[in-house]
Amino acid sequence: MDYDYELIRVERKQGVAFATIDNPPINLISLPCFAELLRLGQQIGDDDGVRVLVLRSANPEFFLAHFDVAAILGLPTDGEAERSPDNVYHQMCERFRTMDKVTIAQIEGRVGGGGSELVQAFDMRFGVRGRTIFNQMEVPLGILPGGGGTQRLPRLVGRGRALEIILGGEDLDAETAERWGLLNRALAAKQIGPFVEALARRIANFPPEAVRLAKRSVNCAEESLREGLVEEGYLFDRLRRTEAAKQTMQRFLERGGQTRDIELRVGDLVAGLSDE
Repeated sequence: MDYDYELIRVERKQGVAFATIDNPPINLISLPCFAELLRLGQQIGDDDGVRVLVLRSANPEFFLAHFDVAAILGLPTDGEAERSPDNVYHQMCERFRTMDKVTIAQIEGRVGGGGSELVQAFDMRFGVRGRTIFNQMEVPLGILPGGGGTQRLPRLVGRGRALEIILGGEDLDAETAERWGLLNRALAAKQIGPFVEALARRIANFPPEAVRLAKRSVNCAEESLREGLVEEGYLFDRLRRTEAAKQTMQRFLERGGQTRDIELRVGDLVAGLSDE
């Protein structure tokens, strides 16, 4: 698949797509940048050769500043506001959340407004201590987060903290974002690249159907517990019937699984089960 973009560089290696945003000077989500992010989600979702997407920035200061305020001012205001499910920005974010690929945001600088809302839809977010900053600056501008932030933030950090972020409009540092659950981890600047790449490659090396259906099952946690458990049971039974699962579980036993010495380093063992 040809990834031909002006503002995003895409490199694919062993099932992992590394997409690097480069829209100087601040990685503003301009309309051309938004169009490319929209197309990226569509292409990655359709690319059978990609199992994991890592989104990162070429700018050490900015991951994604925010959506272009001038473009918002240019939106039509004639007529009354209407409730509609056809919000293109929401649809873009939902594509990254629901696609059968793992989506990881490697946030090494500032991320605000619509950029923050985009990464909230990703499966995982990693930041840098002393450098990563989140900011929802919409309410101070007289609007509100319109790219999903009022819905995703409470699910990630809880209602009170979401309101503090949204209504306060203040910078949120990486250490606090990690403690509140907005970041999976806050890492040292020298650690984040190798850590994220190793995690992405590790996941991409696992049985692809297991990765896809495990993500689908986790997404069901937003439904009722009863419905989620039913779906989890179905997906578990579906996977254990596959030849890949049978062979990999058998390989686990043959390599010493369920013995004391091997189980003490089970994380290392399972990482290599798909090598053959």
